[in-house]
Amino acid sequence: MKLELNDWRPWYRRIIETFGYDQAKDQYAADLLSTLLTGKAADVSLLKKRVENRPALVFGAGPSLEENLKQVLQEGALQEFVTLVADGATTAFLHVSKAAPDVIVTDLDGIVSDIVSAQKQGSVVVIHAHGDNIEQLKRYVPDFSSAIGSTQVEPRPNVHNFLGFTDGDRAVFLAAAMDAKLIVLAGMDFGSTVGKYSKQQVKSLAVKREKLRISKELLEWLAQRLQGSIGLCNMTANGEKIKGFRNIHPEDLKELV
Repeated sequence: MKLELNDWRPWYRRIIETFGYDQAKDQYAADLLSTLLTGKAADVSLLKKRVENRPALVFGAGPSLEENLKQVLQEGALQEFVTLVADGATTAFLHVSKAAPDVIVTDLDGIVSDIVSAQKQGSVVVIHAHGDNIEQLKRYVPDFSSAIGSTQVEPRPNVHNFLGFTDGDRAVFLAAAMDAKLIVLAGMDFGSTVGKYSKQQVKSLAVKREKLRISKELLEWLAQRLQGSIGLCNMTANGEKIKGFRNIHPEDLKELV
């Protein structure tokens, strides 16, 4: 089942009401990113080609990230999946796997030099624009040779709304939108502890935890809407149960594909 913008808008209204975000600033950021990507925007077909009908492994930046990465490598399963990583998880992926992920979903809160390095090694980068990262967009988008833009408001040329709120759940929505055959979560704990590869300069841990709570709810909503059309699994080592995602162990990965 395809999700549309009308499906997303009630969630977006809840998000801006919960956190006091400014919709006009979000739209300004999308417009700015559209302009910054003029002449170097990658086409969404590039994502489609990488993800469609393939099993996808999506890495969040939770506390279980490094452990999960090492487990996947130990099982020799990494090459069996198309890999999508959320922002700061890029650094761990490069360090642990000694390779670049296939897709990076980022709002530029992570170590941008690592994301640029991964792009040079072949990663497709999806840059997200919102009202709180306008200065990062101005500073860092010129460092990328190409990118796909994303937004949580109205799409613009070069900028798409794939749905989703945080980099982690947005990567899952992206994999679903690109018709992945299977989606497996890793490093997505959704607990009270913030992972060391997640954004550390947070104004409030309570706000961070509320974001994670909504992110988890979004994934459960996605699972409900997909109605089993895409297999959904979760191998996060110490993560919370996510309704609609079957818990698996690393040794199960090769059997899935």
